[in-house]
Amino acid sequence: MDATGTAKSKPSVRERAKAIRDFRCKNLIAVLECPTDVQNIGTVIRNVNALGVEKVYVVDPRRLLPDDWHELRGQKAVSKTSVSAVKWTFVRRFDSTDACFDYLESKNFHSIVTSPHVKGKESIFLHEGDYTVHHKLAVWFGSEAVGISDRAVERSDMCVSIPMFGFIESLNLGTSSGIVLYEVAKQRREYQSKFRWRDRRGKREVPLPTVMADPD
Repeated sequence: MDATGTAKSKPSVRERAKAIRDFRCKNLIAVLECPTDVQNIGTVIRNVNALGVEKVYVVDPRRLLPDDWHELRGQKAVSKTSVSAVKWTFVRRFDSTDACFDYLESKNFHSIVTSPHVKGKESIFLHEGDYTVHHKLAVWFGSEAVGISDRAVERSDMCVSIPMFGFIESLNLGTSSGIVLYEVAKQRREYQSKFRWRDRRGKREVPLPTVMADPD
């Protein structure tokens, strides 16, 4: 629906899909590990869609979500908090952390995990990272209760944290995913605007825009 509550026509949906196509970040996946609140899943899906991230994977041993994406699209709790973004965002669930890593690695994805605290391996602050190094990238977010697991850290390339300066050194899942994915997607969109292929090959004579023009 538009701002007046009128349902969008199919042509307007197609026009929007065409307009956003070049701004989507190809081969960028957000992974939620063992989220405990379905509404938070919806919030992250909303962030993913708005920021141009390609897909969402959910490690869901409690089976909060159905396996079938089309069934998930009709789940009210997710649809409501995602503001219907789940209808336009591909979501896939996995039974375990290892199952998700196995699948990602079989598709040549590299993984980074997010945590407010150093978790071992290489650890950097968000603004210090270059998120265009790998052609295929998965960004992992831990559960609201316990954060990212040691197993996910073990199998990832590095750990990324958001600098914090208050007495409380934590952010909720929706906020942290929005901050991290904004930075990662911004960098990858800028890369896509300049190069057609990986390893800085296929430089474009005229870079693509990285911000959508105001329709007005």
